[in-house]
Amino acid sequence: MQHTVSNKSLLKATLIALIIAAIALVTVILPSEYNIDPTGVGKALGLTALAINDDTSKDIDLTPADDNSQTESMNKVIEVTVPAGRGIEYKFAMEQFSKMEYEWITDGQPLYFDLHGEPEGDTTGYFESYAIATLDEMKGSFTTPFAGSHGWYWKNNTSEDVSIQLIVEGEFEVIGLKQ
Repeated sequence: MQHTVSNKSLLKATLIALIIAAIALVTVILPSEYNIDPTGVGKALGLTALAINDDTSKDIDLTPADDNSQTESMNKVIEVTVPAGRGIEYKFAMEQFSKMEYEWITDGQPLYFDLHGEPEGDTTGYFESYAIATLDEMKGSFTTPFAGSHGWYWKNNTSEDVSIQLIVEGEFEVIGLKQ
């Protein structure tokens, strides 16, 4: 004997699925994909930092800029060395909702890193991490959730210096090595 589902049970299951889908749309998908957060849950979970602005109409300067005090779209190739047993921080000043595409690669050794941002004018020491891992290379993009300094902390746990080539494209002002 085969069990059949009644129309009432089918309608109830469909309505429940629609409600769950609507909640997921408003709390997860809109904040992470489009930076639209009507409930504030996306910001609380850090999902608005994942939103990518696909404005391809901007001109991109593919040559390194001499004047880094501008926040126009530019492309930079940066070489940094992380001393053995030490950590360094390399930062960029960025406005809220600025986008950066990046790629970095070491000379072979994996490094612990924390890609993060610190709000402009904050004196409490607050920072928001976007990615934390131990890798020898990474490629991606992010949109800044707030104005401030954004960049990487790399920690070299080996006994040899490690070189990094960092390639960035976006709207930023280079701060450089943070002392």
